[in-house]
Amino acid sequence: MGSRFIPNPEVPMNTLALLDWIVLSLYFVLVFGVAWWFTRREHVRDSSTGYFLAGRNMGWFVIGASLFASNIGSEHLVGLAGAGAARGVAVGQFEVLASLILLLLGWVFVPFYLRSGVTTMPEFLERRYSPAARWYLAVISVIGYVLTKISVTIAAGGIVFGALMGLDFWVGALIVVAATGIYTVMGGLRAVLATDVLQLFVLVLGSATVTIIGLNELGGVSEMKNLAGDGFMSMWLPMSDPDFPWTGILLGAPILGVWYWCTDQFIVQRVLAARNIDQARGGTIFAGFLKLLPVFLFVIPGVIAHGLAQQGRINLETPDQALPTLVGALLPAGLRGLVVAGLLAALMSSLSSVFNSCSTLVTFDIYRKLRPDASDRKLVLVGQITTLLLVAVALLWIPFMKRISGQLYQYLQSVQAYISPPIAAVFLLGLFWSRVNARGAMAALWGGFVLGTARLVLELNVDSLSGALHAYATMNFLHFAAFLFAICVVLLVVVSLATAAPSREQLAGLTYATSEPGEPSRHQNLLVGLSLVVVAGVAMTWLMFRG
Repeated sequence: MGSRFIPNPEVPMNTLALLDWIVLSLYFVLVFGVAWWFTRREHVRDSSTGYFLAGRNMGWFVIGASLFASNIGSEHLVGLAGAGAARGVAVGQFEVLASLILLLLGWVFVPFYLRSGVTTMPEFLERRYSPAARWYLAVISVIGYVLTKISVTIAAGGIVFGALMGLDFWVGALIVVAATGIYTVMGGLRAVLATDVLQLFVLVLGSATVTIIGLNELGGVSEMKNLAGDGFMSMWLPMSDPDFPWTGILLGAPILGVWYWCTDQFIVQRVLAARNIDQARGGTIFAGFLKLLPVFLFVIPGVIAHGLAQQGRINLETPDQALPTLVGALLPAGLRGLVVAGLLAALMSSLSSVFNSCSTLVTFDIYRKLRPDASDRKLVLVGQITTLLLVAVALLWIPFMKRISGQLYQYLQSVQAYISPPIAAVFLLGLFWSRVNARGAMAALWGGFVLGTARLVLELNVDSLSGALHAYATMNFLHFAAFLFAICVVLLVVVSLATAAPSREQLAGLTYATSEPGEPSRHQNLLVGLSLVVVAGVAMTWLMFRG
């Protein structure tokens, strides 16, 4: 099928027309206008609850939109399309499974988090186990944010600016950091949530535009399937697949999901800002619906880019350039600016969220533990300074990322596989079994940390390894997650049973056995019904891409 918009593959596609720049300017005016409106409110600047948890007064729509927009960052816009161009739709399993894990967050975890009144996940872990568990999770979370969320998002910003605007990688990365940091530092979580709602609409509209126009230019769904490689349109790949085996998807991916969606401050801080349990639960269900979209909005464009490259109509130097190349090749002036605004919306919403969450951890779980008498204004100031320091460290880490994986999304998931199993184990067993104690939790956390760190170090030096060490370093990251989770569960159970049980008073309200059942809300039947619709949507997506 002919194309009106795809130029000669040899022609540079990294320039935007005047109309595109006007659209981008309007986007930035809107974002900063919304952020400024919330930043100017006095309680945001002076109250730690207002700054870090938006006054705990958010409704389901804002929570769900922020859960989705915060999550949809560089690893989706750049990495999912890149993985789609390289391997097909199997990477979309992480998105589909997220819909189910979000229901787990709403129905299993949210009641404990909100009723306990905690501000951070490490604080909840301290109440369930011990102060040592709180310190562990706070420090590991901050390190994890630098190694994954912050640095990967900054790197993707550089890729987008370089591919579409012709800017140097570091110039683009620094622009993303500066633009996002300004309103995040000043406005706190309320500004982040407000801009997330705006950015949700921009990024969905922009990404849908790329998918629809891309399919039309390629010749439709049937032509995309014809041009796709073997297994490209299947989410269920053989157990021997090096990247996304079905065994890893069923056994390892849910572990990553429980850690990320149910225990990570980056995500859970949104539901902690809810005005009540129903609003928090409704937000997780709304986000569950939204998480069915990325397969079509981000993965399929990668498959489209693969098809256009097969036809010789575009050049892909690397898979991670799939989406930026499509935007530059397919879209006319004005519309291209809208889609670039969508790309930047996702990058900025993810980065602003992790800045705010990371500063919350440092402020409440590190600084306030050392200075318990600090004023609210002092806590806000510490959070703002923390953001600036973390950005500098993240920029220094970027050059090392490609030594772990050349594709951004796979890098993020693989690093998470090393740090998430022990955390998921202590949270899950901690809620469902009152017998596990602080010593068991620390044994699981530190044992998992040692094994996960060893895997990371060995993977960085895999070329010099052989035998068992080589097998350990090259085991599929999803299989490794399941393996490490099993070891952590064993450590948690064995050490807990060998030591004294925690008192019932310590566990009051923190486990199912020690909690009073709450009264069913008047919205419970509606929420149950909507949850079942999400489950049906997941089943339909799996059937659609069964290969």
